Amino acid sequence: MSARRSRHSAGIVLHRRRADQLEVLLVHPGGPLWARRDAGAWSIPKGEYPDDEDPLAAALREFEEELGSAPPAGKPVDLGEIRQKSGKLVRGWALAGDLDVGTVTSNTFEIEWPPRSGKRVEIPEVDRAEWFGLEIAREKINPAQVALLDRLDQLLGSNAG
Repeated sequence: MSARRSRHSAGIVLHRRRADQLEVLLVHPGGPLWARRDAGAWSIPKGEYPDDEDPLAAALREFEEELGSAPPAGKPVDLGEIRQKSGKLVRGWALAGDLDVGTVTSNTFEIEWPPRSGKRVEIPEVDRAEWFGLEIAREKINPAQVALLDRLDQLLGSNAG
């Protein structure tokens, strides 16, 4: 049996307070496969990284690639790692800040669509980003990533001012 490395991703859980409510920024994947999916389809901005890249550096890089702007200045707080249903390990960092979702411009990639058609289309990695209170974010986000939101809530408290 070969020792195959699990896929690793790293991402930023950007958070802010609005009217004494903790909000998090989530992104929705672009492309035809995700166009009609909502609950459970959203994610923290994240991406895979190679063995030789620092996970936090990867999280900050992926934030900029997926949202089109650098993450806010501040000290990221490690929220640990979770395992998604696919087996991918996702490590998240909490970072306080704000972002105007109207300015989001994601990087793009090419896929064959429809499948087995030979046609190539370019799609954005992220088609939109939105701020959500924790209750709604827990419904929108990939179910495995709820643990990252729970850890953020424990760290900051969802209703603390």
